[in-house]
Amino acid sequence: MLAEAFGRRLAGDGVVRGLLGPREVPRLWERHLLNCAVLGEAVPAGASVCDIGSGAGLPGLVLAIARSDLRVTLVEPLLRRTTFLTEVVESLGLDSVRVHRGRADSLHGTERFDVVTSRAVAPLDRLLDWSMPLVARTGVLVALKGSSVRDEVVAAAPALARWGLADPEIIELGASMLEQPTSALRVSWADPSQVGLAPAGARSAPAARVSSRGKRPRRSSRKGPR
Repeated sequence: MLAEAFGRRLAGDGVVRGLLGPREVPRLWERHLLNCAVLGEAVPAGASVCDIGSGAGLPGLVLAIARSDLRVTLVEPLLRRTTFLTEVVESLGLDSVRVHRGRADSLHGTERFDVVTSRAVAPLDRLLDWSMPLVARTGVLVALKGSSVRDEVVAAAPALARWGLADPEIIELGASMLEQPTSALRVSWADPSQVGLAPAGARSAPAARVSSRGKRPRRSSRKGPR
């Protein structure tokens, strides 16, 4: 079973490589794998999915295993994480999964997806700036969130208005199979016909998440053209 094979990789290589804390192993299935797998309840059939800040593959890789009909792109800037993700994708034969090393904004203006998801990446106001340029006109952002989700929605009111988004919907996933259902926030465009790349003042992901191969350009000492 693919899910069991991935669970073994997380509990083994994932811990050794520092992608998962050793204390998480005893609760790996309940807290991580099943918690992410139920995201499939909020994803339409045959959708293209982008998981930003994928880390060890939570939730994107779990979703791809649970839903073979999906086309999933895992976006992660750190080499050690993308190396792990690529190895798992190849070993499990997940042909519908692509691993992209880079920040979310490296895909802005080039690709859009039916669903953009994430888990514990950033507060909602920042998450919108990273995610919404990737959401198709008829697409949706579905972010796995914790108990503070309502407070995040209130704090992000200016960002929600700036992006021209409909009222967010807080949903519970896995109520029929999990003792503690997974909380998620679903956000869509208020007027899909007005969707553009980004509104004025939108922020990019912080420079600390840039690929380790990236270098800052040197500032020229020249004050004018040659």
